[in-house]
Amino acid sequence: MKNKFTLLVIIVLLVSMVFITGCSKKENVIKIGFNIPMTGDIPKVGEASKFSAEMKLKDINSAGGIEIGGVKYMLKFVYEDNESKAESAVAVALKLIEQDKVIGIIGPNSSKQAIPGGEVANDNRTPMVSPWSTNPATTLDRPYVFRAAFLDPFQGPVAAKFGTEQFNAKTAAVIYNLDNDYSKGLAEYFTAAFEKLHGKGSVVAYESFGQKDQDYSVQLTKIIAANPDFIFMPIYYNKVALALPQAQDLGWKGNVLGSDSWGSAELVTLTGDVVKGKYFITHYAAAGAKGATKEFIDRYNAAYGYVPDDVGALSWDALGVMIKGLEGMKEITGDIATDRTALMESIKAIKSFAGVTGKMKFDKNGDPIKEAVIVKVSDSGEFEFQMGVAP
Repeated sequence: MKNKFTLLVIIVLLVSMVFITGCSKKENVIKIGFNIPMTGDIPKVGEASKFSAEMKLKDINSAGGIEIGGVKYMLKFVYEDNESKAESAVAVALKLIEQDKVIGIIGPNSSKQAIPGGEVANDNRTPMVSPWSTNPATTLDRPYVFRAAFLDPFQGPVAAKFGTEQFNAKTAAVIYNLDNDYSKGLAEYFTAAFEKLHGKGSVVAYESFGQKDQDYSVQLTKIIAANPDFIFMPIYYNKVALALPQAQDLGWKGNVLGSDSWGSAELVTLTGDVVKGKYFITHYAAAGAKGATKEFIDRYNAAYGYVPDDVGALSWDALGVMIKGLEGMKEITGDIATDRTALMESIKAIKSFAGVTGKMKFDKNGDPIKEAVIVKVSDSGEFEFQMGVAP
C-alpha cells in the first residue's frame, strides 16, 4: 500500500512539473489586436483591414517573424468586430487589452468608433494606430494613439480649394451626416475654408440627415433650390449610394465633390453610373500606381479578387507603422504594461515611414504629415489620379 501511495505521489509530481514547465516556458509570440467593423453599416471596411493584415501576417511569419533585441518573434492577430458602433468599439478595445493582452491595436477605422476606442486605448496605455480616422479628436492629447490618414483640418481646405478651381466655383452647398463625428467635423472644416476664400454666406445651403435616414429629398430639394456651383458630400460610401441617385432624380445635373469616405471598393457597385465622372479627395490612387504600391495592389487583387480601396492600403500602412515600432524596441520583457509603453515610445521615435499611401512623418500628436490625393471615377469605375496636394 505504501509503495502504491509513493508511486502515486511521484506520478502527481511528474505531471505537475510537466504542467508547470509548459506554462512557464516563454513563447516568442506577439499579439496585435484589430478593432474593426466586420458587420454593421460599413462591413467592407473591416474586410479590407483584415485582408491586408492577413497578407502582412503571412509575409512576416513565413520569413520567421520579426526580430526584437536579437530574438525572433512570430505574430498572432486577434480580430474583433466593433459592429460599426461606438459602444462596441469601446467593448472590443477593453477585451483586446484586458483579456487578449495584445501589445497594440489596429483600428478602429471610422472616427465615430476611433474617438471612443482611442480613449480606451490611451487610458489603458496601449498603443493604437487608426488606419482611416481623420478627425483630430482621435489622437488629441493621447500619446498612445496614432493614425495613418491625414486630418480633416487639412482635407477641408483641400476640398474648398479644389472645388473652387475645378468648378470655377464661388458658391457651394454641403450635405452631411449629423450623427457621424467624421462627417459633421469635415463639413465644418470645409465650410470654414470655403467661406474664407469666398466670404460669409458663400456656402448657400448646409443640410444634414440622421444615421438611420434613407430619404434625403427634403435636404436635396433645398440644396438644388439654392443653385450652388457644386455640392460637397463628406459622407460614407453607403450614404453616397443614397444621396447621389436621389439628387439626380430631383434634377441635379451640376457638380459634386466627395471626401475620403467615398474611397471604398464598393462605391461604384452600390452607387452605379451616377458616380462616374465625380471627383473625391482620398489617400491614394490605385490606377496608375507604381513600385511598392503597385506590388501591394497586384498581390491584394490576386488574393481577394478586387483592387484594394483606401482602407485596405491604409491598414497595410498602419500595421507597417506598428511593426516598425516593434522592430525599434530594445527587447520584449514579458511584462505587458512595460512592453506597451516601450512600443509607444518606439513608434513616437519613427522619423519617417514610406507606405503604399505615400511617405509620411509624424507630428507631436501622432498624426502623419502626408499628401492628399484627388481622384476621378472613370467610366470603367476606376479611381484615376488627378493631382496630389501637399500639406
